[in-house]
Amino acid sequence: MTLMEVNNLRTYFGTPQDPRRVVDDVSFAIEAGKTLGLVGESGCGKSVTALSVMQLLPTVALNAGGEVLFKGKDVLQMPPASRRYVRGKHISMIFQEPQTSLNPVLSVQTQLLEAISKSVREGGPEGAIRYRSKAERIALAVEALRLVEMPEPERRLREYPHQLSGGMRQRVMIAMAVASHPELLIADEPTTALDVTVEAKILDLLRDLQAKLGMSILFITHDLAVIATMASHVAVMYAGKIVEKAPVDDLFAKPLHPYTERLLRCRPTRGRRGQALETIRGIVPAPEQYPPGCRFCGRCPRVFEPCQMNEPPLTEIEPGHFVACHLYDKGAKPEIWTAPAEAAEAAQAERPEDGVLLDICGLTTHFPIYKGILQRVVGHVRAVDGVDMAIRRGQIIALVGESGCGKTTLGKTLVRLLPSTSGSVFFAGQDTMEFDERSLLQFRQNAQIVFQDPYSSLNPRMLVQDIVDEGMKVHRIGGGRADRLERIKALLAEVGLEQGAMTCYPHEFSGGQRQRIGIARALAVEPKFIVLDEPTSALDASIQAQILNLLRKLQRRNQQDWLTYMFITHDLGVVEYIADDVAVMYLGRIVEQASTERLFDEPLHPYTDALLSAVPHLEKNAGRKRILLEGDVPSPSNPPPGCHFHPRCKHAMPICKEVYPDVTNMPDGRTVRCHLHGKKA
Repeated sequence: MTLMEVNNLRTYFGTPQDPRRVVDDVSFAIEAGKTLGLVGESGCGKSVTALSVMQLLPTVALNAGGEVLFKGKDVLQMPPASRRYVRGKHISMIFQEPQTSLNPVLSVQTQLLEAISKSVREGGPEGAIRYRSKAERIALAVEALRLVEMPEPERRLREYPHQLSGGMRQRVMIAMAVASHPELLIADEPTTALDVTVEAKILDLLRDLQAKLGMSILFITHDLAVIATMASHVAVMYAGKIVEKAPVDDLFAKPLHPYTERLLRCRPTRGRRGQALETIRGIVPAPEQYPPGCRFCGRCPRVFEPCQMNEPPLTEIEPGHFVACHLYDKGAKPEIWTAPAEAAEAAQAERPEDGVLLDICGLTTHFPIYKGILQRVVGHVRAVDGVDMAIRRGQIIALVGESGCGKTTLGKTLVRLLPSTSGSVFFAGQDTMEFDERSLLQFRQNAQIVFQDPYSSLNPRMLVQDIVDEGMKVHRIGGGRADRLERIKALLAEVGLEQGAMTCYPHEFSGGQRQRIGIARALAVEPKFIVLDEPTSALDASIQAQILNLLRKLQRRNQQDWLTYMFITHDLGVVEYIADDVAVMYLGRIVEQASTERLFDEPLHPYTDALLSAVPHLEKNAGRKRILLEGDVPSPSNPPPGCHFHPRCKHAMPICKEVYPDVTNMPDGRTVRCHLHGKKA
């Protein structure tokens, strides 16, 4: 049975005389109790489609036509009171970013009570009103938190958003959405930028809620692997239009539209190690720049004459499989061109083996906790708590683990952006902790960092040429201003940016382009070691593939002295594709380190095994058996005694609660900190 049917929905921004067609003639249906996945790159109109269904659009938006039939009634034509009733009782929405969607100055209880109406109409929108007491609404709030499996729900009601972890904030958002037991839940990127373990918990939670409440879900994401695990049907959106829709198994087995095909090929996998990933050239056009024919023709490798002239209709090619592409027109004879693969040349270069570049011994970074009027130190946050690691020249070592494990702090400590508490870091045989001001300046030229959020790390008041030039001036690289500008032109071309980018500001670029500017800034001083802090976090699959290809190419720019990367990420698919070695971090310590193949094929530490089991896969039954981790990462200011992981470990033994395990060197060269593999196992 069809619960909701969207027909020819059009939402424009701007003015009727100059409209920007953000959602343009979109149609789809959602069956009762089923999940429809809506996928596509950023800027394709996915979120605006969801807001149009909910009628939560800003005032500058225009409802240009179409209908949203919910149980046969058009939501767009309802009077405001009836529409609010449907929104409050039958359709709910989880917004993309819980940190910005939750009010930081209101408690969880206050925000949940806002979502739970003070009154309820018996028998529908025209029925008699019954008012709820505050005690009744608080009981409903506790029930909603229990429904989303929030630990200690009564206590969480008294807390504020900043006191909750990312996963807990997302659970509060879901609790607010499901408190009224809706029939349709719209989830807009509910797992973007979450750790794989938290993502797996949220996806499991949504599936459980769907089974308990019998609700339908419209699941919006750019992660195709998540859609494979969640949805029964999928619609692919591009530039305001649905370009393909089909049952999820059919679409992944046989994608028909070139855009869908390219999205699937962009995904990094182990099978593509040593090869350049396929990419989609260009970016999604802005609504005011849509071409007259097929909107994908400017980026399509299979474009031919009709594509540039006529817009293709959405046509059923196979039962239940619709596609909007001229390749499937009757009598079409396209001259198909496929982009040449970069893989053959990329795999031939050999990595230099010049020994250890960074040798990290007992490194700790603790932050004092101040309390009281006199601001006395009452404790420490042990962000990095005794790390030992060796990083070889020309190596890409991935640092993985959940949020709060200390990955970013370790990266910043290695490049001396944060002071260490104890331990040593030897760079090319020299202890960086003993450097004087002059030696530190030279070290900063050799060790750079690319930050997680390129927008906040680029000065919005500086031109790109000045951002890249800043480090060159400090380290006296290049000659005069004219010589440096020539170097900047060449550097921007190397990272895939046009010469005109030099005189633009950061806000004029997309997320992927800003990340390229950050990489160019780091490369400008000719470093030997770069910390890459989540460089592909929350990027679309196509942009992610471009950045990964760029990083691989730049690593080999000097055949005699390859760049060395520390790649901090929570995306294990990226790790499996790009990394040589992997270090797994938990609560400030490295619990396992091994080559990528060994670690993914046979993880030794229970925490590593749990991380790998949480990775979503496109192929059904391709992943490991799910290992559910109870609770969240403990506070680094008060870690558990013994092995820090024992409260969440299903293999915990009595010794795990008392003694932190020593490093065990395995015969195959890996290291692990676990009593299961130590002398006392």
